[in-house]
Amino acid sequence: MSKAINKIIVYENKNFGGLTREFTSDVPDLASLNFNNCISSVKVIGQPWVGFERNNFRGQVSAFEEGKYSTIHLDNAISSLKLITENLEDPMITFYEHDNYGGKSLPCTSEQNLEYGNFDDEASSHTVQSGAWILYQNGPNEKGMRFLARAGENVAHYSDFDFSDRLSYVRPLKAGQPTVTSKVLWPQMIKGEETPAMIDQIIGVNYSDFPQEFTTQHSKEYEGSVTYEFKFSSKTIIEAGMELNIPLGSVSTSISNSINIKKEQRETITTREAVSISLPAKIPPHTKLHVNIMKLTSTVTVPVELTIDRNGKKKTESATLTCAQGNIIYAEYKSEKL
Repeated sequence: MSKAINKIIVYENKNFGGLTREFTSDVPDLASLNFNNCISSVKVIGQPWVGFERNNFRGQVSAFEEGKYSTIHLDNAISSLKLITENLEDPMITFYEHDNYGGKSLPCTSEQNLEYGNFDDEASSHTVQSGAWILYQNGPNEKGMRFLARAGENVAHYSDFDFSDRLSYVRPLKAGQPTVTSKVLWPQMIKGEETPAMIDQIIGVNYSDFPQEFTTQHSKEYEGSVTYEFKFSSKTIIEAGMELNIPLGSVSTSISNSINIKKEQRETITTREAVSISLPAKIPPHTKLHVNIMKLTSTVTVPVELTIDRNGKKKTESATLTCAQGNIIYAEYKSEKL
């Protein structure tokens, strides 16, 4: 699966209309590009972006994770844009009751509505251990102040921007979908036993002294199938809904060159095809002819190596592909003299 570079596309009007610009790196001053205070909708590919109401990444913020935004919080009020490049896995932030990280503390590793606990409107400083966070005065769907908190950028005095005892909601920014490449390790393939089974039988009898036509059909079609089951690691970081291509090469004429897998609760694909079997034209004199249509089934299991690239940081995971083949169909002939 290939994916474009981290990018934000901004539009002058709501619903992606009007003038448009594309950016792949920080923009400290949109006025210098004649696009200040005019953004009303956004599309993001890859890592999150944050829009600021003032130049040089100052003031209130509006965060955009990968996706499409037909309307935005800071409508016609964005003056600078920042690409979030840090590692967003395993985020953690710690809030403190007083300035300079004093008083009681509250560590957070996931999205939290502080109104449901004992720390609502209590924070006056914070330290960010990992990730990037958006801090809300009133919540993501409500009006109020919003600020960006990033790893290594600790804030000792919320009073510096009139935010003391106003924090009510926090959430970590999520990384964009990674690029995933796969390698099927065919040398490690385990092949199960092949099992033949009869799926049809055609019998013709000729009592005469002359060859007789066996059937008016010269061939007959049967349905064959191959079922592919893909199992991710129990600790996979690949999220549900993501699609990836598994190139299978030309290891077998009965297996597809590639398959597309979508990460779901069960990743199973069945391909079906018509297999044509030629039938004999004549039956010899004084002969009973049996045509047995056979289907050969077998199972192949092979490990798959997945390389996950998220914003230049790579991880390797193991997965397993099982192919249940049932598309090898052939005819067996047996004749007996009468």
